[in-house]
This record gives sequence, C-alpha cells and structure tokens, in this order.
Amino acid sequence: MSALSSALAYRRLLESNATLRMLRADNIAIMAASLDAHLGRPGTRLNTEDLHESIDADLEELRDHFDLSLKTAKAYCDDWRRAEILVRRPATSARGETYELSAAGFDAVRILEQLRTPPQTATESRLVSLAQSVRQLAIDTDPDSSRRLASLAAERDRIDAEIARVRRGDPRSVVLDRRRANERVGDILQQAQGLPADFARVRARFEELNQELRVSILAAEDSQSQVLDEVFRGVDLIESSDEGRTFSAFSALVRDPEQAAAFDEDIAAILDRDFSATLSLETRRALRTLMRAMKDGSREVSDILSEFARGLRRYVHSHEFQRDRVMRTLIQEGLAAAAPVAKVRRPYDDIGIDLELSSVALASVGEVVLHDPAEFDAGEELGEAAESEVDFAELIAVARESEIDFAELSENINTVVGETAEASVAEVLDRFPATQGLASVVGLLSLASTYGNVDPESRELLEWSGIDGIGRSALIRRHYFTEGITL
Repeated sequence: MSALSSALAYRRLLESNATLRMLRADNIAIMAASLDAHLGRPGTRLNTEDLHESIDADLEELRDHFDLSLKTAKAYCDDWRRAEILVRRPATSARGETYELSAAGFDAVRILEQLRTPPQTATESRLVSLAQSVRQLAIDTDPDSSRRLASLAAERDRIDAEIARVRRGDPRSVVLDRRRANERVGDILQQAQGLPADFARVRARFEELNQELRVSILAAEDSQSQVLDEVFRGVDLIESSDEGRTFSAFSALVRDPEQAAAFDEDIAAILDRDFSATLSLETRRALRTLMRAMKDGSREVSDILSEFARGLRRYVHSHEFQRDRVMRTLIQEGLAAAAPVAKVRRPYDDIGIDLELSSVALASVGEVVLHDPAEFDAGEELGEAAESEVDFAELIAVARESEIDFAELSENINTVVGETAEASVAEVLDRFPATQGLASVVGLLSLASTYGNVDPESRELLEWSGIDGIGRSALIRRHYFTEGITL
C-alpha cells in the first residue's frame, strides 16, 4: 500500500471512528474523568436527569482548575451523544431515558488508562501464553491424524514427566515466584478490561442486524422474501447469525454451573495464595468480581437478543410490515414524481398554492406535565365582610401573645435606671415582674445585649413567673444598664 492510500485510509478512520474523535477532543480530560467515574463500570446505566445532576456537580469543582465554558451537563451530554460516545435508550423499568457508554467510549477510556499506567508489554507469562496458543492451534488444525497423535503423545509425556517431578519434589517443579504470579494476574485483568467494550459492541451489532432484517422485509416482495419465510417458520434469525452463534457459545460457557463454579474456586484459590497479599485492593476486587461482570454483561446482551427476536416475530406475525411497505411505496412514488420537477422548480419557489401542514413540537416525553384542574381552583368566591366593632384591648392582647412588648420593657428599664445609676436585668425583673413570662426575660436580655453591658465574670439569678403561673429561674451572666433606652 502506497503512502497516499495509507494516508487517505487513516484520514477516513480519523473522521469516522468515534474512539479517535474522543481522544482528539479538546475537553478529553473532563470527558474521560466524568464518564469513567459515573459510567465506567460494566453494565452501568443512569437516568438522564441523574447523570446531568452528577456531572453538574463535577463541573462546579472542575471549573476552579480548568478553563471551561458555561455549558451545562445536559449540553455536554448531548455533544457526547452526537459524537457516539454516549448511548441514550428508553428506560425499561420506569419512564424516561438512560445513558450508557458506547463501545467507542469504553475503548477510549481503556486506552487512556493504559497510557496513564502502561502495563509491561513483554512479560514472560504473555510470551508463554502466546506460544501455547500457537502450539494448540497448530495441533487442532493439523489434517494429518498421525502428526496430531504424535503431538498429543508428546504432550502427554511432558505432563507425565511434570507429575513425576512434582511427586519427587524436584526443584524444577516449584510454584511460580511472586513476580511471575503478579505478571499473570496483570495479563488476566488486561484481557478482562476489554469485556465492557466487547459487550457494548455486540449489543450495537445486534441492533444493526435487527434493523437490517427489518429493512430486508420491507424491500423484498412476499414471494421473494426469505426472511419472512424463516420468521414464519420460527427461525430466530438474529441468534442464528454469525454474531448470534458466537455470543451464544460465550453465554452458554459463562452460564454453565460447573464452569462458573470451577472459575470461582480458582479465583478463591488465587486470592488465598501468599503472593496475593502484595496485590492492590482494586486488583483483588477486580479478580473477585470477574465472573460476576461476565455474567452480568452476558445476561444484558441475552435480554437484548431476546427482545429483538420477539420484536421481529411480532412485527411479522402482526402484519405491521405490510403497512410500512405501503408507506414506503408512497414515499418512493412521491420522490419519483418530484425528481422531474426538481429540474425546473426549486423547493422554495412560489407556485401559487398555500398548504397548511399540521405539525407538533418535538420534545422529550419527560417534559410533559399533566394538567391538574385542581391546581387552578381558587375555591369559593369571597364575599364582603360585614361591618363590626373592633375591640382594641383584644387586639393588644393578641399582639402580646405573638410579639415581645419592647415598649413596656424599655419603660421599665428607664424607670429603674432613673432611680439608680446602674440596674441589672435581675433588678428590673424584681421591680417589674415579667408580664409575658419567658418572653419578657428574653426581651430584657436582648435589650441589654444591644443597649447595655455584659459582665462575663459575674453571675446573677433571674426569677420570674411564667404565663402558667409557675415560678422559674436561671443563672446567667450579669447584664446591666447604665442609661435609659430610646426606641
């Protein structure tokens, strides 16, 4: 391939690949950190409102350290969805929609994580695994049975020799040292890092396959549609596709009770080894939850596979495809009739005919608010109140029940201060009892804090009777007045 053709191919890749678009984004640090924190775990889905609220909280903190625009989390999420980093789907368990990371988003986050903490690229365990895979592939694909038998016999002899060395306690059969064991754990987890992206990619491929099958049903005639015939015969076209068979084999392996139990026992045995004590908490957690992550991802994709299969059968058996075929035919006829006219008329030319088209504003279902007539019911119409005499004494009594009578308290303070050069709150209460109970005491202390003085070293005992007639007392700092109060 020449340099020009390679350059053109790379340019098309840069323009079309969503993973590379994310890696080239100006706000890649913000995007990767936020999406990995909230959607980075396999199978994670969040309601659109919850994700917007979480990212808005992140933006408040990030704006102190990054030069960000005033865009909201909703605007950012819309941009990331158009860039094919986020996938928005209808929620299955409640009204509304959910967000999740696409396969491209998982790939980009994984690439950034590998660049931030690069793994060892040429470990011994990886080379051994590669050699074993190559060896096994050569044996399994050899058409000559004699060579295959010879290879299997050699493998059996090697295993017998290893068993004999272990029984003899040969030093060459000792367990792996800590360094090699840690290397193999790293290789295992590195392979597992691609599972979320693989599940998202399989799910997206099933969506494309479902769409392709529906298009083939609409495009073909009844007499020529092989898809229709197979659906009517009960054939699951999505599961019987190459992608469906591959995923079904993986799903069957994960859901096999014996395989799952053996896998969990092996993980438990690894975590009990001495070398596992040097593993980080995150690494141990990743190993412990590895099978659960595979089961969860497999179950989600299996549910989508079953949903697409049921939807396709329902689409065919209910004859909805016939209605869509009629609509497709009418659209094609309209386009065919408009093609000759387009040569002499522009779409915006005035042809002397006004046609009023019905339209409806497009908006999210979550914005719809039900109309409740009770919210606009103001009750019965108010009538005119009859004239009545006002008892000012009753009004004053009501006011004294809800407010402190500072005018009365100020007059009492001025009377006592006029008789003595200095008067404390206790002396004022002794001369003029609290007519409002505790409210009078609080009022006196409030006036003393504003117009009087406080002696932090001295204490005095306040005594008063409450509204209920029960005597009460409190030991507080001495508050006193040296001059009168003018409110």
